[in-house]
Formats: sequence, structure tokens, C-alpha cells
Amino acid sequence: MRALVSVSDKSGLVPFVKGLTDLGWEIIATGGTQKLLESEGVKTIGISEVTGFPEICDGRVKTLHPKVHGGILARRDVPAHMETLRENGIETIELVCVNLYPFRQTIAKEGVTLEDAIENIDIGGPSMVRSAAKNWKDVTIVCDPADYDTVLKELRSSGTTSDQTRLRLSAKAYTHTAQYDACIATYMRKVAGLPEKLFLEYDIKQGLRYGENPHQSAKFYAELQPAPFSLAFARQIQGKELSYNNIQDANAALNVLRDFEEPFCVALKHMNPCGAAVGSSIEEAWQAAYEADKVSIYGGIVGVNRELTAEVALGMKPIFLEIVIAPSYSPEALEILSSKKNLRVMQVDMTRSDAPVAQYISVNGGLLAQQLDTQIEEVVPAMCVTKVQPTPAQLSDANFGWKIVKHIKSNAICVVRDGHTIGVGAGQTNRVGSAQIALEEAKAAGFTEGLVLASDGFLPFDDTVALAAQYGVTAIVQPGGSIRDEDAIKKADELGITMLFTGVRHFKH
Repeated sequence: MRALVSVSDKSGLVPFVKGLTDLGWEIIATGGTQKLLESEGVKTIGISEVTGFPEICDGRVKTLHPKVHGGILARRDVPAHMETLRENGIETIELVCVNLYPFRQTIAKEGVTLEDAIENIDIGGPSMVRSAAKNWKDVTIVCDPADYDTVLKELRSSGTTSDQTRLRLSAKAYTHTAQYDACIATYMRKVAGLPEKLFLEYDIKQGLRYGENPHQSAKFYAELQPAPFSLAFARQIQGKELSYNNIQDANAALNVLRDFEEPFCVALKHMNPCGAAVGSSIEEAWQAAYEADKVSIYGGIVGVNRELTAEVALGMKPIFLEIVIAPSYSPEALEILSSKKNLRVMQVDMTRSDAPVAQYISVNGGLLAQQLDTQIEEVVPAMCVTKVQPTPAQLSDANFGWKIVKHIKSNAICVVRDGHTIGVGAGQTNRVGSAQIALEEAKAAGFTEGLVLASDGFLPFDDTVALAAQYGVTAIVQPGGSIRDEDAIKKADELGITMLFTGVRHFKH
């Protein structure tokens, strides 16, 4: 029995190959792989001894030979194939252990040149992997060191690998080459100036019981590399399995949490904040967020950006919540929350990064791609467009409201005071309708003066300004940019309202 070994990732290789030689296998090896194995006392056959031809072109050509691919691809159940091998002095190869040059790692290096990238495009490796994967009924292809132990265990117990294992390894091998080729194609198309093609790689994280509704099937996939503020890489400490809608809502909560550095708490329902607050401590932020809307929080999701303490956990205990999200939990908090067996308690990495975050949304027959809206504008006095200038308290609330309103479905209006939401108007077909909802919520909660209103888009008419004044709004922050901006400014001046234009909109569809 012969195995051909040629790997870039040499982790776990030596014990694997020694295990093969202990079973009587002959080892064919190439280049650096052969040097490593020989240095560890493993006897090998050089690839040139098999092909009868030297490695040429600085190692670019060494395994592209009939004595290699014939030994791999020949079907053992076809007499003509085996006779051809005998006539040409070709021996069969029963196992191929190959993984590929580190192209992805090479192009990730700062200052990498096209020449460097080209030299890390593997040619012989993918050819051997694909040959072995194609002939999986007769050949075991191993391209992942995680499979070494499984293969050795089966060889030791029965002298061969099972059909099921070889088929599984074949599928993994084709995945390995597909990911490799997609990475090369993306890089080369960009360098060559060709129209972009989008290649996405995700691993299945879990199957879901259903999607948005019970009649819809659904699955949850994760990117290959861990990312902060991601539910795909969160640790679920307790609770029921996550549902499709849970994941959507929790993701929305994480996007809000990303925008705040001070102690902050947000409660969400149907992907919209229903209560949010900053505080001098996480306990204060939680209490204010809860009091912002004690009704809508029922059955919702709560996220905090500090360790969740026992005091916060005690406050949550009487409330029906679907999910709690935090970067960490005190042992006492976990003990308190453990009494709510179905509550999903999620620990999420909230490490901050300035790296852009890609966002993909599927549409019928296509895919929309954009950078996640992580931009934050500081609302400053220079943004004021009215005669009345903002007070420090109004500026503070304008900054808070401006961060929250970007996470509310457009048309979005958020009314705030003292660093917490008191009214949210989401997803209405006209902006004044959203304002009416948010302002009525504030009034119902007993807030009728000193309010700050934030709008995710410009106010096209002065009607929202007039309405806001009736409910005690004294400051408005909005993008500006309407052809009727002067009407809104004039109305604000008439009513003694300070208005700030950020120059940036934050629609969320």
C-alpha cells in the first residue's frame, strides 16, 4: 500500500505518517514534506524516484505525471485500467495526503506583490486532491489534519477506510479546492481589473426548527473567521435553541450595542429598539431602559455592553424575555438567571474594531451587499441651523437620540430625554405618522417638556416640527437636505425650537 504525502500545513503530520509506516505503508513524499519526514526518521520515496523525472522549474512541476495520476485515478474494478498500469510500470496509490500552498495567508500580508501571490498558487496539489477525490471508491484523500486520527483508527481496525469515510473525505477535498480557487479568482480578478464576482464562504452553524414562520425551512451559517458583535460566534450559556427570529432580533441588538462605549442597555422587539438608555453604571442603564417601555419589553431581547451583574439579573427575573446578551456575566447573575430555564443567555465578544463590516441581504434572484452602517457622527453646536442654540443637555440627548434612531426601521422617529428613549415611532409610511406614535408614547409616559426628537431622514415639511412643539419638544436633530429645509427651520424659529442638521442620513429598510 502506498501513500503520497505533500502538505503545506504540516501540523500533526509526523505522527500520522509514522502510524501509516507502522502499518506497513510505503510513503511517497515531495520537497519540504520529505525533508521533514526524513528528519524525523521516517523512510520515504522521493517523487522523482516514482516519476523517473526530476522536479523542474523551481518545483513548479513535480507531481504532474502519469505515474502519479495514473496510480491515483485508475479504477481497481476495471481490468483494462489495471492492465494499463502494469504495462507502464505504474503502482497504485491508495492514500493521498495533500493540503495546499497558503495563498490566502500570503495575500493577507502587508505589501504582498503579485509575484509573491503567483508563486503561492498551487498547481500539482489541487490536481492530486481532485484526482484522489474523484476516485474516492479506491483512494482515501486527506486534506485536513483533523481527519488524521479517524483515518488511522479505521486502517488499524480493518486495514482500509470505509466507503462512508472516503466519500465524506472526497466532499471535504472538493470543498478545499473550491475555497482555494475562489480565493485566487477573487484576487486575480481584482488585480486584472475584471468585473467583480462575489464568492462567499460560510459554514453551517445549526439547523433551525423553522424560519420566520413554521412553514418556512431555515438554517444558520457562520463566516469562517470569528468576528466581534456576532451571534454566529457567541456562547450560549443556557436556554432553548435559538430561532430564526431570535437571531434576527439579537443581531439588531448587537448593532445598537456596537455604537455605545459608555454603560448602555437596549431592549428590542421585532428588530426595533423599544427602550434604550445610557447611565453611569450598567445597573442605571438597565433600569432606565426598562422604564422607557415596560410593556413592549415583554417577550423581547435585552443587551448590555458591560458585565451583567446580579442587580441587573434580579431586575430581569420577573420579566418574560427571550434573550439576554452581554460580554460577560457575574457568577451571581448566572445563578439568578438559571431559574429561567428557557431564557437564552448569550455571551458575545464585544471587542471594538474599526474594520469595515460587510452586510449581505438576499433578494429574489440576487444579493445586495453593502458595508454595515457603523458610522457615528457627533452632534455639535456648529450643526445648529436655528436662532435658538442648543444647551449642553440638549446636545447630550441629541447625540443619544441620533445613535438610536439609525437602528429603528425607517421612517424612524425617536424621542428622548435624560439619556433614555421615551417614544419610538418605527416603519410608518410617512414621517409625521412615526412622529405621532413616538410623541404619544412620550406623553402617555408623562413626558411633556424638554424633549429631544431625532429623525433618521430629513423633515420634508414643517408639519413634524409643529407637531413636536405641541408635545414639548425643544430640540430636533435630523440630516437636513430637503428642498423645504427652510420651511422646517422657519417653523422651528417661530416655536423656539433648536434644530441641528447632521448632514448624514441613516435609513434602515
